[in-house]
Order: sequence, then structure tokens, then C-alpha cells
Amino acid sequence: MLKNKLGMTNQVELAKFEEKISKTKAKKLYTSGDIEEIEVGTYKGLSDIHCYLFDDIYDFAGQLRTVNIAKSNFRFAPVMYLEVSLNHIDNMPQTTVEEIVEKYVEMNIAHPFREGNGRATRIWLDLILKNELSKVVDWNLINKEDYLLAMERSPVKDLEIKHLIKNALTSEVNNRDVYMKGIDVSYFYEGYMEFNIEDL
Repeated sequence: MLKNKLGMTNQVELAKFEEKISKTKAKKLYTSGDIEEIEVGTYKGLSDIHCYLFDDIYDFAGQLRTVNIAKSNFRFAPVMYLEVSLNHIDNMPQTTVEEIVEKYVEMNIAHPFREGNGRATRIWLDLILKNELSKVVDWNLINKEDYLLAMERSPVKDLEIKHLIKNALTSEVNNRDVYMKGIDVSYFYEGYMEFNIEDL
């Protein structure tokens, strides 16, 4: 159970409020135009996105994690190597789809935050694609199981995730529906499906 600003001690309730509050913030990030101020392709930009989404819920929003974390059998970058890893990611090239997805995979391995990495990093990825290639991912076109399996295998082989993302790219970079539905799908990947973003 993560310590939170809401004073909640029930995991199910916390998940519900976390989804509602952070999805509302993801919507505001787009509708307010604040998303245009985010630094593209850097840890700082990702940190600002994470802080924007989760600051009302967690004290650690936008802050580097101080504990080692794992998911299933995979251990993310150890805390002692995190800053070195993030400096390396900042300097990775991002001029082609392949390079951008490789950078995305490395950021996923770094997993710099205690919670909310996937949701923040998918917005970060879209900003890089938009800035560099005038494309974004239509997340609605990527099946949840396919995505999760591809991401799980990506530290060893990133061909699957590259294939999925390439085939889901759209040039509708300023389409509000693509962004909003993308947030809903992004949350669905993580098991959050209580609220539809347009109802918030």
C-alpha cells in the first residue's frame, strides 16, 4: 500500500481515486495547452508529466524513486545506477521510429518513479513522436495483451514493440479524440477502467 496524500489505507479505494484524479489531470494537460510546455525526450520532461498527473495523490510525484522495484520476474534499473541510466537516455538519438522506440524501451527499463511509470511514459513517447515525426500512437489500435507481452520482452528483443507502435502510428497529432481515447487505453493497460476520461 503506497503512502498517499489522500490518507487512504484501502488499496481498492486508492486505485479508484488515483484513476479519477490523474485522468482528470491528463485531460487538463491537453485541454489547457500545458502539454506544449513539456520538454521533449528528456527525463525532465517525463518528470514534469509525472508530477502533473500524480502530484495531488503522491508526495513522490515527479521524484526519482529511492527503492529498487520489480514486476513479475523483471527487475528495473537499480537505484544506484538510475541517474547514470537517465543521463544516457537523455542523450539517445530520437530521429527515427526505431530510435524513438529504443529510447522508450530504455526509459521503461529505468522505471524512474515509484508508481505511474507506464501512464506517464506513454504520453512522453507520443510527445517525442509528434515533435520528431509529426506522428502519434493511436493506442486504441494496440491490443492490451500484445502490448504487455511486447514490453515484457523488449529488454531482450524490441522488434515486437517496434512493430506494434509502427503499425499504430497516425498523423492526426492534434486530434483531441486520439489523445483522450489514448489515455483511456493507456490506463486500461494498467488495469484502470473505472472512469471514461470524457466523463471527468
